[in-house]
Amino acid sequence: MPNAKKADARATVKVTLKKSPIGRPPDQGRTLESMGLRKLNHTVELQDNESIRGMIAKVAHLVTVE
Repeated sequence: MPNAKKADARATVKVTLKKSPIGRPPDQGRTLESMGLRKLNHTVELQDNESIRGMIAKVAHLVTVE
């Protein structure tokens, strides 16, 4: 089973900011900042885990995921 853990550790997801957080609740803007998204069309590669998936779900209307 050690190989399965290595595969999970390398799993990533690309998130791109497509809509501005201006005019949205402050917690959504803070979520985007914590994900490392600063400007429109900025893409970051994040680990694919439950906490990141929860963040993506919270701001799904502002981002695209690959």
